[in-house]
Amino acid sequence: GYTISILSLVDGLTPFFSLNENIKIYSLYKKKISFKNNFFGAIWSIRSFVTKHNIHTLIVVDSISCVFTVPALWFKSINHICWEHFHFKNNNGVAYRNFGRKLAAKFCNYVVTLTNKDIGYWLMGLGKTKAKLINIPNPSPYMTVKNKPNLQYKVVLTVGRLTHVKGYDLLLQAWADICVEDKEWQLFIVGGGEEEENLKKLANKLNIINRVVFAGTQNDVSIFYEKSSIFCLSSRNEGLPMVLLEAQSYGLPIVSFDCDTGPSEIVTHGENGYLARMGDIGEMSFFLKSLMYSEKNNYISFSESAINSSKSFHVDNIINKWCEII
Repeated sequence: GYTISILSLVDGLTPFFSLNENIKIYSLYKKKISFKNNFFGAIWSIRSFVTKHNIHTLIVVDSISCVFTVPALWFKSINHICWEHFHFKNNNGVAYRNFGRKLAAKFCNYVVTLTNKDIGYWLMGLGKTKAKLINIPNPSPYMTVKNKPNLQYKVVLTVGRLTHVKGYDLLLQAWADICVEDKEWQLFIVGGGEEEENLKKLANKLNIINRVVFAGTQNDVSIFYEKSSIFCLSSRNEGLPMVLLEAQSYGLPIVSFDCDTGPSEIVTHGENGYLARMGDIGEMSFFLKSLMYSEKNNYISFSESAINSSKSFHVDNIINKWCEII
């Protein structure tokens, strides 16, 4: 077994999820700190913490934190692991994340990426790295559900924040193309966000507002998965889209843009879903129609393949990969 501690830089004493009672939680600061004024203090506090608690392995959640942890661990024999949660091409608007990645590549023992594709981006961006690059996807938190989706529901489902990066404007355009011929299917969009009003205006402009259900933010999305036939992801970029794993656990075939990164490592084109070229609205609508109007046996095959694919992301398989490096 392992003795586990969770250390947050700021205000991390209240966990978002229930934790094992043996896991200890610490926070360096109670309030948000100034990077400029607290930089050296944070480094010293991290160094003092790992020394006091005799830490053997330090897993840094998000490469930007390596700006603090790399100097904090200098001349210490600690297994230093950087756990990347974005893909290399996306710094999420924070320039320090680029610097943190350079430090991680040079000084960490391992850099863990969510996808194999992202390993390639790290190598292209930084060249040879001292750190060993390894892909460990997030485990699916969803057990396989006893659910039998079918085409009779005539619902295409998508779940996510209503933001530009999620590409719902592209999906609505693809849906408008479908609605020219189809008069029965509905598109359900579950989620809220700053683009909601703009998306509703676009649906009105495209004359499909009566074919789209904006369901808003939901505490329990299971009923939507259970009553849908197909899941669609229209994101412009991702890390590892957990909604695809959730959809597969319900046996839903998937149509997704082949964006950076994640969909191509969850969806096997032509087996459990389809991958459309990024931003290609015509392909998106074509592949959606291919599933919507598919033969029953073909649809069942896609659904069964989706369930089987979800098993490779089972938590036991992911834990074994982590145990190999800690």
